[in-house]
Amino acid sequence: MATRFTASESVEIAVPDQPIPIQNYLRQPQRLVKALVDNSRIEQLSEEVFRLKMRPLTFMSLSIQPTVDMRVWAGSNGIIYLRSLGCEILGFEYINQRFTLNLKGYLSPKDFSTGTRLQGKADLEVLVDFPPPFSFTPKAILEATGNGLLKSVLLSVKQRLLNQLLADYRYWVISQTKDRGLDSESTELPILNAE
Repeated sequence: MATRFTASESVEIAVPDQPIPIQNYLRQPQRLVKALVDNSRIEQLSEEVFRLKMRPLTFMSLSIQPTVDMRVWAGSNGIIYLRSLGCEILGFEYINQRFTLNLKGYLSPKDFSTGTRLQGKADLEVLVDFPPPFSFTPKAILEATGNGLLKSVLLSVKQRLLNQLLADYRYWVISQTKDRGLDSESTELPILNAE
């Protein structure tokens, strides 16, 4: 019988004023993915679909490393949505065949008199049918351990979002607004129009 684990996490981020609104930045979901996950663990499968190799997770004495296919897209309302499309547990076929991961979330810019804030929420659910000896472990212990593990996964994603998103947004704004003339990093000379 499958055991169900769940966790939810909300986030609210005050966005500092920049010359380009964050709504423009959010139209590029791949930037958000790179802010959420280390670049070395992302494979872009299509414009909106990414394969994320998660860090190894230890559940009791079992170590697993899920690979999750995730769709991340911007809605016409300016909200970024994410949904898991599939998951694979590499190197543990018994668990892989009996493991389901569902992740859904959103990140929405909201304008207030004090400025723009990003508000978001992620819900994570895992269903797994454990082999013995885990199947003999009391369900309450399995659920408490699993729910705690999922909560820690979402908390680490939230921390990375809080640390990386605004830094990447700031970097993106600078790159979009930078004077296109000769700068210290450029090796090209500007072309002058002589008339």
